[in-house]
Amino acid sequence: MWRPSSVDRPTGIFIGLVVICLVLITLDLRAQGEGLGSTLRDGTQALFSPIQEAFVIVGRPVADLLESASDLFSLRDENRRLRAEIASLEAEIQATESVRIRVRELEALLGVDAPEEIDTIAARVLAIGVSEFDHLRVIDKGSNEGVGLDMPVIDEGGLVGRVVAVTDNVARVMLITDPTMVIAVRVERTGETGVLRGRGSGPMGFEMFDADAAVIAGDVLVSADGRFPAGIKVAVVRESARSDVGRLLTTADPAAGITRIDFVKILLWTRDDAVVEGFEGGDRLPTAVPLDPAVPAEGETEVAPTTSTTTSTTLPGSTTLPGIEP
Repeated sequence: MWRPSSVDRPTGIFIGLVVICLVLITLDLRAQGEGLGSTLRDGTQALFSPIQEAFVIVGRPVADLLESASDLFSLRDENRRLRAEIASLEAEIQATESVRIRVRELEALLGVDAPEEIDTIAARVLAIGVSEFDHLRVIDKGSNEGVGLDMPVIDEGGLVGRVVAVTDNVARVMLITDPTMVIAVRVERTGETGVLRGRGSGPMGFEMFDADAAVIAGDVLVSADGRFPAGIKVAVVRESARSDVGRLLTTADPAAGITRIDFVKILLWTRDDAVVEGFEGGDRLPTAVPLDPAVPAEGETEVAPTTSTTTSTTLPGSTTLPGIEP
């Protein structure tokens, strides 16, 4: 049997408060904003309003702090995401710019007209020397595409060099800056002839045997009849020539982009009157030779070595060649 004394004190207080609340709610509903219920409600609001405002004043900074902390973490995540997105976009821009540069180079190369309506074939550089003493380049066209020994190689700027070794699918090109390279040239402005010599790194040396001729800075030097077809732009005079014992001496910069060549054109041209010195009957130079410089082809004079042992840096998709060891 239930006894009032059996209910503990906290429970009794709770039940009493519930009953009081129900009574107050009933009175308030019946009074409809008037009478005792209205008075009690207004009094309660007046009593607890300062307390509520105090809690709001104290709690607002805490709430703002918590909200700021949440926003900070969100901003950090967003910052990391944006940084990753920016890095990805920058990589895409760099790749796109690289493609644009290649396209411009190819367009410029395709716009180059060979002298004398000579047939040409485009090629890409596969390997380059690893030091400033290496003046050879390996290209991705060989005898299968018609490339032969001694054929001139050009880019959009001018003469790059000549083919010195050929296999079926690749060829090796000696640059005009090689110290063994000697080129007969003509001053485009005056028609005077001279000799241009490779010096390795730095400008090329230009020599004229007519001491009365005038050579000034900016004069364009083009190939004369000889090893190369006439009229190919070779170099630009760097400074006015000085007289030295009956001759004129000066320096010139290669017209081609020797240090940055990527695509080139091979002129499918050989000298009709080219002969090997010391042979009767005008034997022509061969059109393909082994790439090993130690084994010259039959009927060929051995190509003079460069000033240092040749090494190369092999690019993606390149072929390692005999005589150009990585």
